[in-house]
Amino acid sequence: MTALRRLALQCSKATRQPMIRSAAASTFLFPVRSTICAGRSDNNTPLQQTAWYSYTTTTSMSSSNIPKDHAGAGTGNVHDQMLPSSMHDKDLFRYTKYPRTVSIIGAPMTYGQPYVGTDTGPKMLREKGLRPKLTKLGWRVEDMPDLDFDPKTLLSSDGKGDTVVSSQRDPPNAKNCALVGRGSSLLADVVESKLRKGFFPLIVGGDHSIGLGSLTGILRVRPDTGIIWVDAHADLNTPHTSSSGNFHGMPLGLLMNHPDNGPAKNFDFSTLPGFEFLDQQGPRISPEQLVYVGLRDVDPAERIWIQRLGIKTFTMTDIDHLGIGRVMDEALAHLKGRPLHLSYDIDSVDPMLAPATGTTVRGGLTYREAHFVAEFVAQSGDLASAEIVEVNPSLSSDDGANETVELGLQLITSFMGKSII
Repeated sequence: MTALRRLALQCSKATRQPMIRSAAASTFLFPVRSTICAGRSDNNTPLQQTAWYSYTTTTSMSSSNIPKDHAGAGTGNVHDQMLPSSMHDKDLFRYTKYPRTVSIIGAPMTYGQPYVGTDTGPKMLREKGLRPKLTKLGWRVEDMPDLDFDPKTLLSSDGKGDTVVSSQRDPPNAKNCALVGRGSSLLADVVESKLRKGFFPLIVGGDHSIGLGSLTGILRVRPDTGIIWVDAHADLNTPHTSSSGNFHGMPLGLLMNHPDNGPAKNFDFSTLPGFEFLDQQGPRISPEQLVYVGLRDVDPAERIWIQRLGIKTFTMTDIDHLGIGRVMDEALAHLKGRPLHLSYDIDSVDPMLAPATGTTVRGGLTYREAHFVAEFVAQSGDLASAEIVEVNPSLSSDDGANETVELGLQLITSFMGKSII
């Protein structure tokens, strides 16, 4: 991490204010007080800084516009709201049926990685006000109960927990295989059904192994979907290449297809209990459908496949060099003409800003870079589905957990249409 980036992050954290790095890669703009960072007074803070932090909708909300039925989170009810003018724009979220409905799908998956706590992500984000914030943006909100990922349910032969639990052992280097596989299969079916209704699936994890299910459901309906994978890690391993055996590092590896070769070429999915839904005829991702943003911790086998398959990749070095504006211009140009799925791992953000996650890596996205990615994808008009993953409040202090959950909520509102003006 450069000294300038470290200074920017420290000032952002100390003032509880966002910072940005301008398109000129070496220029940082961040709010400071003279007592915190010498050489810059409050009067020199950029004028637009206050606008960046004052996220407001374009239409005022009166009491008559607020839905009377605000049932508890996860009831499955759909809440209506008078649409802000931005949501009347048919060029925004154009792949979602109008009037636009977002379906919150809680996917409390924790079996794809070694730490307890990722299963609390959906609950924590709801408690912070996820549904009313989406309603305020003009979305009709269907808030589903969390998917039932209880082991007794996932491993029972009838899927209801009423029969004898399966005793299948994990194959080599594939931890919690049946739990991840059957949970992913359930998620795939739910995501597929919401897309066929014309809804926008917002999947709230849970660890990143849920990408196996969310992407499978999406690709069944829209096989040409472009995927923007915002992550510190490539998640391109398989059980043959993973050093840990954790499935949160494998969703793209298991779903990647290529006419000549690929990470999962000739992979026998029958050796993975619970992964019957990923048979050789199932939907797959082609390399040209994927763009990485924010990589900085890539395994040796993943590096080989990224280079061999020519996957469009923007590492943190590229973001430092090019600036986040140019990176996102090129990312969206590469996926032009496709409906988009945004997979947002909170560990893409620097751990000084998002400490409550399981695989932190220093030198991540700044506050404004993280929001710019979300805002820019929303403004493209092509975003059709999204997920946020790896928020784990148990892995930090109360302050760190609250900061991470709050940031996750802010990023959701940014990619769901919240804008400065």
